[in-house]
Amino acid sequence: MKKLALLAAGCALSASAMAQTPTEAPRVSGLRSSTDYAPGTGSDSRNNGFGIKVGLNSAHVRGDEKKNYGDVGTYKNFHAGAYAQFGFNDKFSVQPEILYTRQGFEGSSAARNNTGTYFTRLDYVQVPVLLVYNFLDNVSVHVGPQVSLLTKVREGGQERKIADENDASGNPIYGYSYSSLDYGLAAGLEARVGPARVGGRYVAGFNDIIKDPTRAGTQAIDNIKNGAFQVYVGIGISN
Repeated sequence: MKKLALLAAGCALSASAMAQTPTEAPRVSGLRSSTDYAPGTGSDSRNNGFGIKVGLNSAHVRGDEKKNYGDVGTYKNFHAGAYAQFGFNDKFSVQPEILYTRQGFEGSSAARNNTGTYFTRLDYVQVPVLLVYNFLDNVSVHVGPQVSLLTKVREGGQERKIADENDASGNPIYGYSYSSLDYGLAAGLEARVGPARVGGRYVAGFNDIIKDPTRAGTQAIDNIKNGAFQVYVGIGISN
């Protein structure tokens, strides 16, 4: 009887402990869930923090006057910078970035004082502000506006000023200048594994790259706009 009483008491204590402790699903090894990215922050979103990123550009031009350039091709170079991410919940967040990016295009134009094919390199400081939606736990779509400040221009390997320059006689050297500001739209996809991320996007500028009010028709060179495909890798410093 004494043994039976002790066994009954043990069962009762076990049942009481199980009733007071919530049952948890077994942990599946592998990728972390969205709520694992912000422990101890009071937020149920992994979409908080900041990090750095670097990637490649395949840049080109769009627009009505693209047809006035010969042998038009892409210009491949890099972009790099930093991002911050502010989560609203486990699905939505906003992600501003600041990037240094080299875009441009390949082509020839007699109206640009050069009949041979050469590269035009355009260096920008770019600031996209992206809305991020996690349609899967570790895959998201990014879309939003961006502004770009032109900092340097190189034509055929030679650096020139963004504005037109005058020669010793006061005559314009080039006859055209570049727009110092661009604005547009960026959209793409990103995948994450822990703090690491890899993604791709397309960025489209809406402002004309070149300002040249003097040429028209088949000589016009100003109605061209930036476009670029970007792929990148990044790492979260604080997630």
